Amino acid sequence: MAGFKDIISQDNQEVFLNPEEFGEVHMVAGKPMCIIIDENELTEREKKQFGRGRDGTYQKSLLFYVSEKVFGPLPAPNQILLLDGKKYLVTEANNEGGIYSISLEAGKS
Repeated sequence: MAGFKDIISQDNQEVFLNPEEFGEVHMVAGKPMCIIIDENELTEREKKQFGRGRDGTYQKSLLFYVSEKVFGPLPAPNQILLLDGKKYLVTEANNEGGIYSISLEAGKS
């Protein structure tokens, strides 16, 4: 019988990050990966950090979830990451039980 962690890991791959369920395939760091872009959680996080924008710029923010197994090593803050051919700066990255939560930011003037 599978343990709870094994069941969660299986659900992560077969349900949450499944393109037929919640996931979408995007080009991440030059490789196609099934990810979930979460605009609701991003909105909540931005409420807590209101006013982070820099003078004269607008910060485009993005939060996505990806499998640790698919992505590889957790990216470091301030690392550049390409998503769908656009450059973003990693502002935060966490491992949430085998799923990475990665926050990105791109400046616009």
